[in-house]
Order: sequence, then C-alpha cells, then structure tokens
Amino acid sequence: MKHGDARVRLLLQVLDGAFASRGWQGATLSGAIRGLGPRQALWRPRPGRHNIWELVLHTAYWKHRVRQGIEGGKASPFARGPRNFPRLPDRCDTAAWRADVALLKQQHQLLKRAVQRLAPARLDARIGRSRWLVAEQLFGVAAHDLYHTGQIQLLKALQRSR
Repeated sequence: MKHGDARVRLLLQVLDGAFASRGWQGATLSGAIRGLGPRQALWRPRPGRHNIWELVLHTAYWKHRVRQGIEGGKASPFARGPRNFPRLPDRCDTAAWRADVALLKQQHQLLKRAVQRLAPARLDARIGRSRWLVAEQLFGVAAHDLYHTGQIQLLKALQRSR
C-alpha cells in the first residue's frame, strides 16, 4: 500500500533501508543475520558481552515498543521477557533461532503496517510522556537497526578471526 504522504513514504523507505536485504550503506539487519546458525548467533567475544542472538531479540523488542506507542490503546506484552534484552530461549537450537529471526521479521512488518496507517499529523505528535516525536522515534528505529547491524558484523568478523 502506497501512502499519500511523502514523509510517511520516506519513513517506510528508511525503515526498510536499514532492515531489508540490501541497503546503500552495505549490510542491513536482516542481511547481517542471513545464513547464520545458532552456534554463530550464540558466540560471545568474552563473558558478559552481548551475542548476535541477544541483539536480534533486542531490536525486535524495540520495534514492538515503538509500534505499541504509535498504535496507542492497550499495550500488549512482547513475546519474550524481560524488556529491552529478552532472555534467550531455554533451548538454543536451530528451530529456536529460526523462530526468533521470524519474530524480528514479524515485528518489522507490524511496525511498517502501523506506519502505513499513520495519519500524517501524527508524525509531529509525542507518544505518551516521551520527548521524541513519532517521526523521530521511527528514524530512531532505523538508526538502531543499523547500529546493531554494525555490532553484528563486528561479532561475525571476530568469530572468523579466532
């Protein structure tokens, strides 16, 4: 569905440019995790540091959180807890990894649908008590994806070098 407002269309392009399979900047979030298995996703450069799997859940959580703010109404809990950096599943196997990658992709699609339904006037509104406007939060989601994409690319390079 093509939105009539140029700002909304731009936000949708920015969100996909950071997440979809190809971005002008190089790696995107979905591209960075494509082809990874649970072993690579669980690797840590040292104890106490985040791994790729945790970053996938973290980015999915924030897509959910921003979407919830945009949609308003009664908030539904994220599929996993706790907030911000949800716990890894009890069993970290291929099926669980694929399920969490699917969760990330689902949250991206749900966020895009929420943006497609946005009235242009909402872009300049604040969500709750946040100091950030809706448009700023959406640009922030894209920047957040790219920030963590860089971390994922670094974690992959560190794994290869050891």
